[in-house]
Amino acid sequence: MPDVNLSVNLAGVTLKNPVVVASGTFGFGREYSQFYDLGELGGICAKGLTLHPREGNPAPRIAETPMGILNSVGLQNPGVDAFIGEELPFLRRFDTKVIANISGNTPEEYGIMCEKLSAAGVDMIEVNISCPNVKAGGLAYGTRPKLAAEVTEVAKRHAGSTPVMVKLSPNVTDITEIARAAADAGADALSLINTIRGMRIDVNTRRPVLKMNTGGLSGPAVLPVAVRMVWEVAQAVDIPILGMGGVAKGEDAAQLMLAGASAVAVGTALFADPFTPLKVRDSLAEIAGKQGLSAVSGLTGGVKPW
Repeated sequence: MPDVNLSVNLAGVTLKNPVVVASGTFGFGREYSQFYDLGELGGICAKGLTLHPREGNPAPRIAETPMGILNSVGLQNPGVDAFIGEELPFLRRFDTKVIANISGNTPEEYGIMCEKLSAAGVDMIEVNISCPNVKAGGLAYGTRPKLAAEVTEVAKRHAGSTPVMVKLSPNVTDITEIARAAADAGADALSLINTIRGMRIDVNTRRPVLKMNTGGLSGPAVLPVAVRMVWEVAQAVDIPILGMGGVAKGEDAAQLMLAGASAVAVGTALFADPFTPLKVRDSLAEIAGKQGLSAVSGLTGGVKPW
């Protein structure tokens, strides 16, 4: 591997390399730890947490698509207290950064979780704003600038010194509006993109292949959308970006970094090859080395638009 400095800074948090694993695809790391030392990763975005345990949606809730998967798992998780008591101590055994992903139905729920997780000592909190705000008639926080700002402000107020990263939904007309709202409300970083809403139908039964009818599309098919949105957001705000969406190899990650991401997350590709994050890390080093860069961070924002 070329002699390239792999460390990057994400909102004041130093990652040993720019590759983390995306929330929802890595669980809490226990299964993947059987394949390699999790300390090889730049960071771990743990499975999304809610204030109380959730069973998730009924099956079938995952289906393959060309170049990706659809999922409607429904945030199945043991709850934030169980994570702090049982999963966080396990993750702390490894030399990597731990990012807790949270989802709430009200701003108050976000606030409570941020307080708990900050006190527990996670390295960063990723706030999922793709969730419905029950007080706003079910509108997702991430679809309205005002709602995005509201939950960001609450998260920041209760997170103490723990950096808050807001995860943006691509299911909007103009993602830069939401990005600006979150940044203006105090977000330390942004992560994007979340899954794109999609649907598949079994033509023989005439029923959707997912029990909940629609689900979130992820995988290689969404990479061009992710690159475009990271590029747009990077021009609109001046805070770090964790880029994700369809990363399966080093060139994919490099595109997101060139578009403006400081670090990248690997998600769906993990299901096909658990070693993908390590391969992406090494490939990024090779790409940076071939371009004469002393640090992989030199890729960030390096795109040359026509």
